[in-house]
Amino acid sequence: MLWKKSLTELKELIQKGEVTVQEVIESFYDRFNKTEEKVKAYITPLYEKALEQAKKLDKYDDKVLFGLPIAIKDNILVEGEKTTCASKILENFVAPYDATVIERLKKAGALIVGKTNLDEFAMGSSTEYSAFFPTRNPWDLGRVPGGSSGGSAATVAVLSAPVSLGSDTGGSIRQPASFCGVIGIKPTYGRVSRYGLVAFASSLDQIGVFGRRTEDVALVLEVISGWDEKDSTSMNVPVPKWSEEIKKEIKKLKVGIPKEFFEFDLQPEVKGAFDEFIKELEKEGFEIKEISLPYVKYAIPTYYIIAPSEASSNLARYDGVRYGYRAKGYKNVIEMYSKTRDEGFGQEVKRRIMLGTFALSAGYYDAYYLKAQKVRRLIYEDFMKAFNEVDVIASPTTPTLSFKFGEKTLNPIEMYLSDILTVPVNLAGLPAISIPIAWKNNLPVGGQLIGKPWDETTILRVSYLWEQKFKHYEKIPLI
Repeated sequence: MLWKKSLTELKELIQKGEVTVQEVIESFYDRFNKTEEKVKAYITPLYEKALEQAKKLDKYDDKVLFGLPIAIKDNILVEGEKTTCASKILENFVAPYDATVIERLKKAGALIVGKTNLDEFAMGSSTEYSAFFPTRNPWDLGRVPGGSSGGSAATVAVLSAPVSLGSDTGGSIRQPASFCGVIGIKPTYGRVSRYGLVAFASSLDQIGVFGRRTEDVALVLEVISGWDEKDSTSMNVPVPKWSEEIKKEIKKLKVGIPKEFFEFDLQPEVKGAFDEFIKELEKEGFEIKEISLPYVKYAIPTYYIIAPSEASSNLARYDGVRYGYRAKGYKNVIEMYSKTRDEGFGQEVKRRIMLGTFALSAGYYDAYYLKAQKVRRLIYEDFMKAFNEVDVIASPTTPTLSFKFGEKTLNPIEMYLSDILTVPVNLAGLPAISIPIAWKNNLPVGGQLIGKPWDETTILRVSYLWEQKFKHYEKIPLI
């Protein structure tokens, strides 16, 4: 069963000529057919097209991802394919060009097997806000897979693709990775080009990778990282060979545990699993140190001023004039704008646009947006002070296990608090990874490792070390 193998194992099998690319794609396509109806991870499956491409790849070449399948969150442009952002307003929008990350994946030989479901415009923590259908958690179909990259996490968890791309604005890779029992990395802001990623909050969005094995995640991150002249926020920083670096021996690391994170309301199962995880790290010779991040208690209010403000500005382009959905039956252009946006956007997106527009409006800009940016700076400085004492910061990824459908949709604040442990990382622009650290009540628990700016290497090394011990990738949900 090739679908059970890691990306790296598949790469070696293809390289040695033991299997063909066609056999690999057929195996994952078969898995997709057996699981997709229950999980509903994809908005646009592209397995048929991938299979056609695979049939032409009979001769191996030395491309890094030659013939390997990858799924893509449906807010990243793939030329000639629909990019809906799980919104009615973009339901029939076909991407006119490839995002930079897609260009790089294709150049490396990867085959795109589908566009995955998400919360509309990446706004949500459960994938319940998709305009089309909710994605289900493969470990318990009555529970959410997390969000906003719920489809990308679920497809890797259920193994209808070995790796996938997601985007992370406030935890949208790490939180679903935690809920679905897979690895999810958000790199340093500026590490991966955002060109061709449909913008939600431009100063926070970052593309990252889901996988079951650290080596797979490291390899794909290597391919998509690096400077891009088309993205003014992209930084010209050398890209390490993470797929090799992760196997090097770790010197004794100091791991910081932020005391403020444990003042939040954590579920006992999550707290217990994290305590066990830290004990295991101590056995490996890591030094554990309590640290303080005094301003993180303001992270959620800060985030929910900055992100909606940027969303309100970014989403102004969906007006029914240039592209996307346009309402029918209007008397003038103003009515056309308002009807189009009212019918085209879902409830959560409209809520955030209104929040953001209010925060940016005359008389409130200084009181809200400007103040939030100042607090954001203080949160960043908290992390920098902590990194003078420790090499990496650890915490649970989420305060709870995956919750049931409908449990938090009636209370938006409760939904927002799902990201209380991940949002500070985006505000500070740091790299962070979620790794599976336990299963409680047959539901995965994720641990979050936060690195210094541009130091994805250390958190990937700790992930790799943990993986050798815990072997979380051996667990496959029984659908």
